[in-house]
This record gives sequence, C-alpha cells and structure tokens, in this order.
Amino acid sequence: MKPTSFGETESSQHADPKLWTRDFTLVTAASALGAAGLIAGRFALSFFVFDETGSTLASALIIAVELVPYVFVPLIISPIMDRLPRKAFLVSGDAVCGIAYALLGLYLMFFEFSYIGYLIVSLLLACLEAVDELAWTSIYPEVIPSGAEQKGYAVSSMLYTTLTVIMAPLGAVLLDAIGVAMILIIQGGLAIAAAGIESLIHVEPRERTEKEEAYTLSSWISDIREMASYLKDERGLRGLFGYMAFSSGLATGYTPILIAFFRTAPGFSAAMYALFSGAEFAGRSLGSAFQYRVKIPREKRFGLCFFVYLFYDLMDTCLLWLSFPLMLANRAACGFLASNSIILRSSGMQRYIPEHMRSRVNAFQVAYTTAVCSVFAVGVGALGELLDYRVCITVCGIAAIFANILFIWVRREHVRTIFEAAE
Repeated sequence: MKPTSFGETESSQHADPKLWTRDFTLVTAASALGAAGLIAGRFALSFFVFDETGSTLASALIIAVELVPYVFVPLIISPIMDRLPRKAFLVSGDAVCGIAYALLGLYLMFFEFSYIGYLIVSLLLACLEAVDELAWTSIYPEVIPSGAEQKGYAVSSMLYTTLTVIMAPLGAVLLDAIGVAMILIIQGGLAIAAAGIESLIHVEPRERTEKEEAYTLSSWISDIREMASYLKDERGLRGLFGYMAFSSGLATGYTPILIAFFRTAPGFSAAMYALFSGAEFAGRSLGSAFQYRVKIPREKRFGLCFFVYLFYDLMDTCLLWLSFPLMLANRAACGFLASNSIILRSSGMQRYIPEHMRSRVNAFQVAYTTAVCSVFAVGVGALGELLDYRVCITVCGIAAIFANILFIWVRREHVRTIFEAAE
C-alpha cells in the first residue's frame, strides 16, 4: 500500500522521491547498530552504578556530569564541523566511542569498580557522544532526498522508539546473564561496526568558494558571531528553541517526581511505572509509522503541531489525577501525537537552516536545551519537596501551556515558515 496524503492525488504520489537510497539505507543500518548497543549499555550501567553505590544521589550526579559536555562541546566543535566534511566526524566519533566502551568493559571484567574513576570516564564518553550526535544530526538531512524529509525522519523516530522497547528489557536480561562488562564490550563492537558502515556513505563534499585558511581562534569567534547574527533575525527559530528547551526542561525535572509517585502512592508500583513508560514508547512507534505512511500537507503542519503541543501539556496537567488505565491511554495518545510533531519539526527545521551553518545552529539548540534542563531538573525537584507530587506535575503542565502560547502562538507566522520548509 502506498503512502497517502490528505488532499493529494494518486498521480502526485507517484512523483514522490525514492527514500531508500544507498546512503539512507547505510545511515539507517548504522543508526540501528549504534542505538541498540547504546540503549542496552546505558540501561545496564544505570542499574550497575546503583548496585555498586547504593545511592540515588550518586547515580544522579553521574547524569548531571554527563549533561555538562552537551552544553560546551557542541558549541566548540560545531564551527569546525561546518567547515570540514561531517562524515569524518561521524565515522571517527562512533569508532572512538566503540573503542572506549570496549575498554571500559574490559576494565570492569578484571578490576573493581571505582566511582570517581567512572565519573571521569562518563565525562569523557559524554564528550565523544556529544560530537557524534551533532555530526549525525547535521549529516542526516544530506542523505534524505529532497521531498522525502517527513518519511526520513519518521524512519529515524520509529527506529529509536522500537529499539528502546526491545533493548531496554533485553539489557535487563543480559545484565543478569552475562554482566555489565560483556554488555559494554558488545556495545563497543556494535559502535565500531556502525562506524564501518558509515564509512561507505557517499556524501557529496560541500563546495567552498572562499580561500581555505588555517583555522584560528579568531576564525572560531567569527563563525560563532555569524551564527548569533543569523539567530538574531530568526524569530521563528528562537521561538521553537525556547519552547522545546522549556518543555524538555520540565520533562527532565518531573521524571524523578513520577518515579517517586509510583514508588509511594498507594496501589502503584515500579512495574506499573514500566508499563506507563512503555505505553508512551508504543504510542511514539505508532506515530512514526503513521508519519511514514501519511504525508501531511505543508499548510497543515503548523496547526497540527501547535495542537499537539497544547494537547500534550493539557494531558500533563491531569496525568496523576487519573486512574491507572486512563494514565496508560494518556501516555499512549501523547506518544503518538508527540512523535508526529517531532518528525514534522525536525524535517522542516533541518531544511530551513542554511546548510553551511547547520552544525552551529544545532549545537546552539543542544547547548541551550541542556542548560535549561539542568536548571529545571533542580528547580522542579525542589518543588517536589514542597508540593504534593500530583500538584507539582499539574503546575508544570500549566507552565508549559503558557510557554507554548508565548513561544509558538505569538510567533506563529514565523514558526509556520519553518514547518513548511520541507517538501
């Protein structure tokens, strides 16, 4: 059955570009290998660290340390990435990450766990992963044929959510069966295999009209100023970045509150929280599949995404006041709609941003969002100490609604242009 589009004729569908080109297939295969290992490895490590330390604070500190590179590293490396072939960053990033994880696994196989040592290793790994993630985000639009952006990002979204549903439980099984050390070695092997596949991609080198010169500190400053000047005139992008940072920050902050609620509320349990989380991932998978099959016309994309943002925030406000079956329905619906908005936003935004500064703009978004998430994690966590958990989540949902109006609706004419940038 062919993908359909609201308001499109059958003849227009025949003109749709082919998505599964050689390069897109290779990138997807490499992403699947890398993501599978990363999801299983992170799941196993999170339990391993808690088992070794017996402290939730110690585990939280590692998470905080891992966020730090995402604030600074992308901004430092992105100007260089915009000047050089991004494929080299992608391949070397996966290869070095793979070697590092394999070495960590070998260390844990023969030596005792050291918390301070692991903090240092986590910081180094996060630096490598920040570079690798930025390279992937910047090169991915280059391997999607023009006109197939929506389907391309649907594949990426569906791949990650599906692998999460599969690999997280598998990571738990493997943790007991073979141990965290062997899981990390396998993860390293998968990352190196992904790098090998990525090396086969044939991305056209970008033309350079200016004279190539040695890259200096003044060149870096000039590139950052160019990016800042561009964003100064981009009211729509600033609105999107603001809302996504605000909503992501709230979500990061109230995740521990959700866990605490399921741990302490009568009639709830950790197993129910696993079902709760799985419902949203299942919804996201279905939403990605929908986006792959159904092409949304340009003129309807902004309206759909604004509705999704408003619906999601409203569902958050009432989430913990519902019975458990309605909570599952709530999360499944939110997951389905959120996946649709993420795909439409990503495909439009990456086509909208000029290719020659895509890495820098993406780096700014990552740094900005991460910084806001770090602040909100502390702020919302403190709020949870003062208010009932249900009231706290409701307050967060109401705050997100106001952020949606301020950042998205007030700037709707500018934001709409971004959503309509992709074919």
